[in-house]
Amino acid sequence: MNGVMTLVQIEAQYKSEWILLENPRKNRLGQLASGRVLYHSKNRDEVYRKAIQLRPKRSGFYYTGKIPKGTAIIL
Repeated sequence: MNGVMTLVQIEAQYKSEWILLENPRKNRLGQLASGRVLYHSKNRDEVYRKAIQLRPKRSGFYYTGKIPKGTAIIL
């Protein structure tokens, strides 16, 4: 995966997948806006393992699908 992609591009290309982003960037409202996709998978644990393997200096995770009702989100 190459260059920086916007969140709209990421969501269009990787539907209902977990994304490992390098150098995630925020917009002026503090919301995720773009980043470089290092890895993606429908399996969250697979993406976490890849992050441990790659050890990017600045990274984040993003899920492009809908979060099911009743799911707890921990930040």
